[in-house]
Amino acid sequence: MGAYVEHVGNTATLTFEVTSQDTASKYLSGDVAVLATPQLVAWVEAASLANAKLWLAPELTTVGTRVDVTHQAATPVGASVEVRAKLVAATDRTARFTVWAGHWTKHVEGKTVLTGTIERAIVDRARFMAGVAKA
Repeated sequence: MGAYVEHVGNTATLTFEVTSQDTASKYLSGDVAVLATPQLVAWVEAASLANAKLWLAPELTTVGTRVDVTHQAATPVGASVEVRAKLVAATDRTARFTVWAGHWTKHVEGKTVLTGTIERAIVDRARFMAGVAKA
């Protein structure tokens, strides 16, 4: 049983609009003007961090350790993208989230474009940065 078990089930939701700066061609991850996988992963990671901020002490934060997602559909520039991160397990050292993203366009509402999991380590922010400075 984890130290944060009472927070399992919490969900954080964020919304973004896809711009030309979010595309695969801008991220060098493709040569088409659709939402880039790296940008979408960054958005679901942001949702997992937003979730953790709801229940972690102020001196603690999380750092990403594992991302396992499937990017299922293309999203055009101009679409609105909703990302969600639901806490499914947490100990005093780790947190695991299921993540989902969907897009809304003038033609489609709520189309699933990403599903998966994200794992994050729970760290003391100052101690973590002190360790990084020694690297």
